[in-house]
Amino acid sequence: MKRFLLGLILLSNVVLGQTVVNYSNEFMNIGVDAAAFGMSNAVVASTSDVNSGYWNPAGLINLEDNQLALMHANYFANIAQYDYAAFAMPIDEDSAWGISLIRFGVDDILNTTQLIDAGGVINFDNVSLFSAADYGVTFSYARNLKIPGFSWGANAKVIRRVIGDFAKSWGVGFDLGFQFKRSNWEYGIMLRDITTTYNTWQIDEDALQTSNPNIPEQRLPETMEITKPKMQLGIARNFTFHYDYTLRAELDLNMRFAETNDIFSTSAVSFTPAVGLEFGYTDLVFVRAGVGNFQNTPGIDGSDETSFQPNLGVGFKYKGIQIDYSLTDLGDQSAAIYSNVFSIKIDWTLFR
Repeated sequence: MKRFLLGLILLSNVVLGQTVVNYSNEFMNIGVDAAAFGMSNAVVASTSDVNSGYWNPAGLINLEDNQLALMHANYFANIAQYDYAAFAMPIDEDSAWGISLIRFGVDDILNTTQLIDAGGVINFDNVSLFSAADYGVTFSYARNLKIPGFSWGANAKVIRRVIGDFAKSWGVGFDLGFQFKRSNWEYGIMLRDITTTYNTWQIDEDALQTSNPNIPEQRLPETMEITKPKMQLGIARNFTFHYDYTLRAELDLNMRFAETNDIFSTSAVSFTPAVGLEFGYTDLVFVRAGVGNFQNTPGIDGSDETSFQPNLGVGFKYKGIQIDYSLTDLGDQSAAIYSNVFSIKIDWTLFR
């Protein structure tokens, strides 16, 4: 029943209204890499590995060798599956490229459109299963600028969304990122969907019709979703204590050019901060913590309450293999719906 209801919610996002704005393609905003989740996704300024293709493509310029990353997470009490894979490699001393794939899907949803036959008889043999899945493929390129410490990167994204045989869509979007590093300070800017990302849906009305003529037919128009641009600003500082101990701290501002429930919101722009900390020992063991996603949510008495999303994580790195884990709160500190996120990163230096 949970899978069936969630499938209806996903489908309603497509068929209600001619155009949906602001919150389309939200699966591309969840994030990747358990290490980043542990820091509440506050990594725009400091990201410097294969996962930079998602967080800030300018960070790919820091790659010294090929890298591969994999991640898996279960959301909504294991109903939804979230998977990610990425590969990146340096081209030369001043450029690098990468590719990544994201899938967010709910499988084995009950299709009950043929449950009641033309005679009004319930036949469970006519119930089938379908999947509602979103796919995002990102191609990344990064290059150093002539100014020392400056780098830039760009993403080209192809979005594919499928809801069984009922609805399908394609979308294309572009991102642009910058980084600047000076001494122990790092700065980052990430512009997502800079050209506005459009998803055009094709609805199969025949697939949605029931076998019972007494049930009204649904006339569903083709729809278009528009993803408005977003911007992330970040500043990070690295500390070293007694050679073996390190601390990385970053503060990010996540901005949307629309009115939302973010803690700071106007009709033109809304933003919420995120803070992340990573404590490391001899570049071997890492402990992470972060807080972000500050939102104004309506309380029971009608007043606004401030919610936030805490995160914790640990990591272990040995030679060219890094394994990370994070415990992520998808809602807020009061509604504890936590997810376990695991990721692994392999550096080609392992084979040298």
